[in-house]
Amino acid sequence: MPLLNSLATPYAEALLQVTEARGESETVADQCKQLLAIWNDSQDFRDAMVSPVLEPDAKKQALKALVGEQVTPSVFNLLKVLADRQRLIAFDAVMLRYLELYREQQGITLAQVRSAQALSEEQQAALSKKVQAMAGTNKVDIDLSVDPSLIGGFVVSLGSQVIDASLSGQVRRLGLALAKAS
Repeated sequence: MPLLNSLATPYAEALLQVTEARGESETVADQCKQLLAIWNDSQDFRDAMVSPVLEPDAKKQALKALVGEQVTPSVFNLLKVLADRQRLIAFDAVMLRYLELYREQQGITLAQVRSAQALSEEQQAALSKKVQAMAGTNKVDIDLSVDPSLIGGFVVSLGSQVIDASLSGQVRRLGLALAKAS
């Protein structure tokens, strides 16, 4: 997706500059995560926003109705610019790039955690402590997702380090061990 990254970077950088000047970068980072969740969870929303049939004004009205009151003016202005320039196709790329730039600027490490089922608050807190210890910093942003194919357990990706504590990973390792023993 290099084309989308080259398209997304200037928008994300501009948003970061504006939010830094207004002292709202952390708030906007949280809003980006929420907007990405909406984007990923709603196929109808995505289809409407990238549709060449809908005029930019109709898209802006839909955005205002859906998220206008829930996001900062700087985020809403970005969404309007993306709609005006027919760039909502890059919506998720812009949000993800903003989060990357924000984490980089703040020295925050991203840990991606896939679990077989949704984690409780207690489990998330315990996992957060373990991941912070692995990263060697308190500045860790954990991206949780559910992957039923893991059967049980979880997989943590922290940069190039991967800890596979899943049942499917154990079965795979056991299969490899048995294959070597033969």
